[in-house]
Amino acid sequence: MQMKNFLHGCLLGITFVLCCAAAHAEIRLVDDKGETVVLREPARRIISLAPHVTELLYAAGAGERIVGAVEYSNYPEAAKAIPRVGNNQQLDLERIVALKPDLIVVWLHGNVQRQLDKLLKLGTPVFYNEPHKLGDIAHAIEQFGQLAGTEAVATQAAHAFAAREAELRKRYAGRPPVRVFYQIWQKPLMTINGEHLISDVIRLCGGQNVFADLKPLVPVVSTEAVLEAAPEAIGTAIINSKAQDGLDGWKKWTHLTATARNNFFLIPTDLISRHAPRILDGAQQMCESLDAVRAKRPK
Repeated sequence: MQMKNFLHGCLLGITFVLCCAAAHAEIRLVDDKGETVVLREPARRIISLAPHVTELLYAAGAGERIVGAVEYSNYPEAAKAIPRVGNNQQLDLERIVALKPDLIVVWLHGNVQRQLDKLLKLGTPVFYNEPHKLGDIAHAIEQFGQLAGTEAVATQAAHAFAAREAELRKRYAGRPPVRVFYQIWQKPLMTINGEHLISDVIRLCGGQNVFADLKPLVPVVSTEAVLEAAPEAIGTAIINSKAQDGLDGWKKWTHLTATARNNFFLIPTDLISRHAPRILDGAQQMCESLDAVRAKRPK
């Protein structure tokens, strides 16, 4: 009788453990669109629909699970070998279906909605990502680690990113503010508002985005509005050294402080425009550029 009770207790214990394991196997996360994404188990076949998402997945230790990615997913080096599924304007839906993904990760405001609507009809879980602050990048790395079951790698990478960000904030805290106009595009003239990730980089460096209060994330502005804002520094992202011409148009406005003191700065687009860990390299360059602006002030 005692042996029977013992075996019965063991069976109950095993059942309890198995039930707990099953419960913990389900992954439930809220994405940057505010939607809850549920996976029955960690994703094994992931499609990335943005270059920065590809970088985040690699940082989270899930690079080997990416079976498809959009064009310009070129970092790290291994990402160049991932099969392509189109670009942010035109996705190859047939290719995506053929790759049999169990998770698709999307850039919230970087993919065409009509394409996304077709994707949603596939029934594959879709996770939206769009960091607006540097701290969101560390959070995204941890989320991707949870989605792929690579938490150990992701947690370490997230902590390393957060530590470096904190060190930069501490180093540049209290520096005299610099009024910055950040140019996203030349024609039409486009900039960023205070909710954009690059604006958080500007703040980290002690800068003030002169168009932080505008409503659109990437607003169109006029030349007159920039002149009225009177920035002390003007910056933009560059693909290569020939892109420097993008700021040449401001050199005729000699009454601008930015022009009078040649306070123009250029940062490689992969380091400043991607919502991924390398943005701290871009932040370092921006902080150094704004320090150079401060150094040119009259004594």
